[in-house]
Amino acid sequence: MPTQPHILVVDDDREILELLSSYLETNGYSVAIAVNTDIARQALRKKAADLIVLDLMLPNESGLDFCRSLRQQSNTPVIMLTALGDTVDRIVGLEVGADDYLAKPFDPRELVSRIRAVLRRAGSGDDSASLAARTYRFDGWCLDRVARSLTDKSGNTVEIGGAEFRLLETLLSSPGNIFSRTELIEELRGRTADPFDRSIDVRVSQLRRLLGDDARKPAIIKTVYGEGYTVGVPVEAS
Repeated sequence: MPTQPHILVVDDDREILELLSSYLETNGYSVAIAVNTDIARQALRKKAADLIVLDLMLPNESGLDFCRSLRQQSNTPVIMLTALGDTVDRIVGLEVGADDYLAKPFDPRELVSRIRAVLRRAGSGDDSASLAARTYRFDGWCLDRVARSLTDKSGNTVEIGGAEFRLLETLLSSPGNIFSRTELIEELRGRTADPFDRSIDVRVSQLRRLLGDDARKPAIIKTVYGEGYTVGVPVEAS
C-alpha cells in the first residue's frame, strides 16, 4: 500500500483543527496538528510533513513569518488560510513562499482539492508514481503522454484537442480520486477558478463523446454529484 501523505495543520482554532484532522484522515491522509508555530516546529522535528496547512493569524508568530523561516530550510508545500478579503496578505503570503491560499470560511472538500493539486505539482503524495508514467491504458484505450496521442481499442489514433488531452491526463493520473471542478480548472488553466465557471462540464461532455462514454450512464468518466469527476475504470500506468 502507498504511504499516506502526511499533513501538518497549524491553526489556533481548536474546532477547526478537530474538523480538518477528522476530514483529512477520512480522505486518506495522516495528520498532525498544532495551535502555534512552536508546536508546529516540534511536530516537524518528529515527522516531516508532505504539506502544511497554515493559518495566517497565529498567537505567537504570524503564518507569514513562519512560512518565511520555513523557506530558509525547506521546500515543503504550504497552503495558507486567510481571512476573507485579505488580498494584500494573500499576495504577501505567496511572495514569502506559500504555494496556495484559501479564504476562511471554506468547505473542507475545497481544501482537499487544493492539497491534491499542490502535492501533484510538487511531485509528492500518493499519485506521484502514476505521474511519472508515459502511458495510461484504460478500457481498451491508450493515452501516450510523450507522443501526446490517444489510441482506441483497435490501435487507431484518435484526434483529441489540447484541453481534452490535459483533462484526460489529469483524471488518469490519479484514478479513484475525485477531482472538483475548481481543481480541474486550476490544473488546466493555472488560475483560480470562478465558482460559476462551467467550462469543465463542457470539456467532460466532449471527452465522453470522444471515448464513446454514454452521457446518461458514463462508465469511464463518472460524475460524483456535489463533488466533481473521477475515473470509473481500472487504469494501468507504465
